[in-house]
Amino acid sequence: MSATRRKRRKGKKKSSERPTRWKWILALCCGLALACIAVVNHFLFHKCTHYGIKIPAGYHTHGIDISQYQGKIDWHALSMPQDSDIHISFVYMRASMGMRTDKKFKTNWQEAKAHGIKRGAYLFFHPNKDGVKQAELFIKRVGGLEGCLPPVVDIEKTYRTDKTVLKKRLQDCLNTLHNHYGIRPVIYTYTTFYRDYLGEKFDKYPLWIAHYEREDKPDYINRPWDIWQHSERGKIAGITEFVDFNVLNCNNNIMPCEVCGY
Repeated sequence: MSATRRKRRKGKKKSSERPTRWKWILALCCGLALACIAVVNHFLFHKCTHYGIKIPAGYHTHGIDISQYQGKIDWHALSMPQDSDIHISFVYMRASMGMRTDKKFKTNWQEAKAHGIKRGAYLFFHPNKDGVKQAELFIKRVGGLEGCLPPVVDIEKTYRTDKTVLKKRLQDCLNTLHNHYGIRPVIYTYTTFYRDYLGEKFDKYPLWIAHYEREDKPDYINRPWDIWQHSERGKIAGITEFVDFNVLNCNNNIMPCEVCGY
């Protein structure tokens, strides 16, 4: 009886080991499968994670844009190398919005220069206000742009303005900036806004297009673009809030060569 019982106990132990062994094999297979998916995803979509976001591959020049919403910036930390693969080459900052000025612009403008960061300024355009006056306020706030990036007019809201009036005021603003600085301003907007409200009339201007969560280029835009804002959720040392990240299309030559790195 006792010998028989011992044999039965041994038999039970052997049967309990088999499921455990298969569980380990299954877990190992699952782990290998997940690793393969990660490798395929990396090479198939050509994206790497930097600054807390996926950066489109194939672009050499990267930059950010800021406003008073980013709060107080530690420019020393921002200017330090933070990623061995992706270097921040330029920063655009808001100077004015409509007929008001950005509270942080003066400080940001001075600090960017002091820390050797290539800088540019943009105007957040209000179509329900006079275009010439908005441009004049920008010029007064920014001053000269020697050694800086081209001025930008950011238009992304209609403020219930008639499309014809919107185009007229935007053109007035662009003309005023062009005449003053001697360089054609850049238009910033979203893909659908450009399609629905601007179109061919403004195709002669350099375009900074915003379109998020795309793999390698913005969609829904049929004309050449110069800067692509691909994310609004980047994280970078020196700034506690989320930051917009951009890549530059160096083929269109709207930026100085030293920014592109060529």
